[in-house]
Amino acid sequence: MNGAPRAVRGLRGIFAVPLLIALASLIGLVAALLGDGPMDALSWLGLGIPVAAVVWAMRTRRR
Repeated sequence: MNGAPRAVRGLRGIFAVPLLIALASLIGLVAALLGDGPMDALSWLGLGIPVAAVVWAMRTRRR
């Protein structure tokens, strides 16, 4: 967190990261459906970001 209390952060601060994760997932899904070759790499990247976020959250939560 950036040190700001939760009450001070607005909606933009609260929903920024989940929105970026959702956007990466959407881009990954569309790339997987529409393309081949380089689009496969984009789809792996886009669909790997939410998985990496969950792994990161689980590791930091357990410490």
